Amino acid sequence: MGRNLTIDLLKIVLAFFVVFLHMNFLRDSQPFLSYLLVNGLFRIAVPVFLVITGFYFLHINSLQKLKKWLFRTFLLYAIWMAIYITHWKDNGQILLTVIFGYHHLWYLIGTFFSGIILYLLRRKSSKLLITLAVFLFFLGYVVQVLGNLHYFEREQDFVLNMYLMYRNFLFVCFPFLTIGFLINRHDFDLSRYKNSYLLVILSVSCVVAEAFFNYSNISSESADVLFSLLFACPLVFLYFQKIYIKTTSKILANLSTAIYVVHPLIMKSDFYADIKTFKLLMFLSVLIPLSFALVYVNKKLKYLL
Repeated sequence: MGRNLTIDLLKIVLAFFVVFLHMNFLRDSQPFLSYLLVNGLFRIAVPVFLVITGFYFLHINSLQKLKKWLFRTFLLYAIWMAIYITHWKDNGQILLTVIFGYHHLWYLIGTFFSGIILYLLRRKSSKLLITLAVFLFFLGYVVQVLGNLHYFEREQDFVLNMYLMYRNFLFVCFPFLTIGFLINRHDFDLSRYKNSYLLVILSVSCVVAEAFFNYSNISSESADVLFSLLFACPLVFLYFQKIYIKTTSKILANLSTAIYVVHPLIMKSDFYADIKTFKLLMFLSVLIPLSFALVYVNKKLKYLL
């Protein structure tokens, strides 16, 4: 089976989910709806990316392939960490930033480290792998909830509320990478079930419902890790993965990567800060052409995306 256009289109949508998440979409005009989107629906993006990566990681079955995969992943991370260096070099936590990643780049270095772990465990039983994945994800979820509840005081509370304590390679990247890996290993096929789209809609609705629960009962603070993502994200991937449309082009896949890696560069610019009206429209009018330009440059330089 070759490249799937449907998955590439899904990745474009997910990349924009990340963009809108970082923009705190509708925060000023509709704060409650904004919370449900930013800390609910849009949170499916990175886990689905990881499930997709894990699905294809099944083919990394030799040390030679692993080295190539790790080199490609780390080089992409290093290039963009260098591009963003002026934004993190003076933050007082340089070592932690390099290890865990700056801002959105945590996903790249998280994929790198979790890929190493998954490769070492790849021959273990599926039962062990899924148990470990769920346990680690739940552990990260608990850490985040304790932080949002401010259950502890002072230094302990501060530590628990650090993103790197729960949004990292071990508690997020490894679980979803493993789930994608196991989906491919066992050739799960959601299309066998009639009206499978209803299952996807229900699972995504659970994500939004959990965001509502968090807002009402736990905290209105940002929530990266939602327990319902554990089943909603694999189902989203499974549904679109079986809508197979063959393509040989990597343009859309590269475009989604470009949108993901470059959008904060615009958000942190004076241009973005100075926009007073039509902020979203003005932002997208720069982001989309710039992302296409990166896709073009990547054809010449390679490893940029």
